[in-house]
Amino acid sequence: MVLTRGPRRQGRRKSDGPHPTDVHVGSRVRMRRNMLGLSQEKLGEKIGLTFQQVQKYERGANRIGASRLHELSQVLDVPVSFFYDETDPVRAPAIPSGLEEPPQAGFDSDPMRRRETLELIGAYYEIDEPAVRRRLFDLAKALAVRADKL
Repeated sequence: MVLTRGPRRQGRRKSDGPHPTDVHVGSRVRMRRNMLGLSQEKLGEKIGLTFQQVQKYERGANRIGASRLHELSQVLDVPVSFFYDETDPVRAPAIPSGLEEPPQAGFDSDPMRRRETLELIGAYYEIDEPAVRRRLFDLAKALAVRADKL
């Protein structure tokens, strides 16, 4: 008796790498975790995972199921839509023209995803006095302009 199989469903081969959506959702998990000052280990403890599993989620190597994403949204205190949102929490990108997708840049090329940037933003917003915050902002802008002229 010979068993025949129907047409095989086209899927993602292992060599294709993670799906861009999984990478995006994972990067948003990492961003929010860092904004809250949580380690991968602490986040894992809160949702019953090892830090290695959290790493895989953040890299997009493993997909996050709906129930796990809901749990992450509760622990990280954001709506589920946050993980899919394209809007940067600090600066909004230009709206692409037409229906094409924006090009996928490497993780390290976006300064808004670096730990240093997130820590700087967190420290900035911990300054209670608006006038002091504004002076720090003006100083940073002035230093950036000066660095361009060197």
